[in-house]
Amino acid sequence: MEDKKALIYDCAKELFSAKGFKDTNISEITKRAGMAVGTFYSYYPSKEKIFMDIFLEENAKLKQRCFQSLNLEQSPMDVVGEMLKLNVEGTKANPILREWYNRNVFEKLEQAYREENGVDSVDFLYDSFLELITLWQQQGKMQKDIDSKMIMMVFAAIINVDTHKEEIGIEYFPELLHFMTELIMKSLMDCSEQ
Repeated sequence: MEDKKALIYDCAKELFSAKGFKDTNISEITKRAGMAVGTFYSYYPSKEKIFMDIFLEENAKLKQRCFQSLNLEQSPMDVVGEMLKLNVEGTKANPILREWYNRNVFEKLEQAYREENGVDSVDFLYDSFLELITLWQQQGKMQKDIDSKMIMMVFAAIINVDTHKEEIGIEYFPELLHFMTELIMKSLMDCSEQ
């Protein structure tokens, strides 16, 4: 049974990578897997669910690769700047993760996934980076009066700004992300008022 689910997953990943979410359908996935469409529904309730499972796995792999390549001896400003840069580059290089920038598609996907799996199911926090923020707070390198999870949400907001390039003005990118990150990090690292 698990072999069939894994085969469906792998075939879906190949098709989503080649054609994108919108242009891939369940019958293509099952045809590639050599199974009936009904078999798909034995394992996944929807195309959105399997795509989000694949997306979240790819996203977690990217975050892990980014984190492992960081020099944690650098200042928090440099580490966070490098992490955000690597994340954007990795997202743009991966056809599954690139769907993040297709807001019309991704907002619907995320909503459907949350409805099927619960409101907290799409969690973009990663324990190792959260632990690093907590360590910086303990070392006095970052403000302690702001919850470390809230700081992670600030970083998530910076990444989300990139999905609104056209609304803000594409001519301001990537400089806008750099300036936002720098200003936010300077504020978070200003521990003199504590």
